[in-house]
Amino acid sequence: MDIQERTIRGCGDNNVEMVDIDEENFTISSSSAEDAAFDAVIGCIEDIIMEEEFQQLQQSFMEKHYLEFEDSDENKLSYTFIFNEYVDLLEKHLEQQLMERIPNFNMNTFIELLMQHKEEVPGDIFDMLLTFTDFMAFKEMFLEYRSEKEGRGLDLSEGLVVTPLIPAGSKHTGSGESL
Repeated sequence: MDIQERTIRGCGDNNVEMVDIDEENFTISSSSAEDAAFDAVIGCIEDIIMEEEFQQLQQSFMEKHYLEFEDSDENKLSYTFIFNEYVDLLEKHLEQQLMERIPNFNMNTFIELLMQHKEEVPGDIFDMLLTFTDFMAFKEMFLEYRSEKEGRGLDLSEGLVVTPLIPAGSKHTGSGESL
């Protein structure tokens, strides 16, 4: 499967239509058009996940389920149901939005391209997309969310060292002169 660039209404300045092309009918490969189309889809995904509607869906879902997740090697059966619900809710929302913005968008075609271009995708976008297919990435997202909610987020205070500018035991006056 391949994609072809066409000018249409899209996300921001990214105007692209995804079209499945049979190999029999496809005689000339245009990697630059394919790259532009892929970049445009990634741009649309960035737009969608930054929108309030997506943020609200994800936030409310995580708020509803984060207490269920525990940082252990054992995975509860309930995680599977939560994972499936998450995929149904957020991946379907993302796919619906992409289909509205990119006529003839095909998620399967995009996933094939994503695997070919994964090193070109910004890390945060790739990580978010990974939560739809990789259970461990999904679980890690919930564990990080729970840590933040419980105030156990990243603590950099242990790495900080405070050194006084004036050595201890020295006499110092407010005028800057030493006695």
